[in-house]
Amino acid sequence: MSRRKGANVKVTARECRGNHEKMIRKFIKKCKKAKILEQVRDRRYFKKPSDVKRHAKQAAIRRQKRDVAKQKAKEAARERNS
Repeated sequence: MSRRKGANVKVTARECRGNHEKMIRKFIKKCKKAKILEQVRDRRYFKKPSDVKRHAKQAAIRRQKRDVAKQKAKEAARERNS
């Protein structure tokens, strides 16, 4: 039986000098950085591996198109300023 490596998120009172509100904010920030809620949402329902691959590929294509559009916009702005 394999054990999954979990995110080890903890905030100490010493770290925040006993300020409870600051502790909560820091905890939420660490959870976002460790992507805990994102994992929970992803694992809520089973997704076929082929669907996961297809979704990742589509996301990569969208990201690439967006980067190309940004690059073209920068070039056009440079030409206008010249």
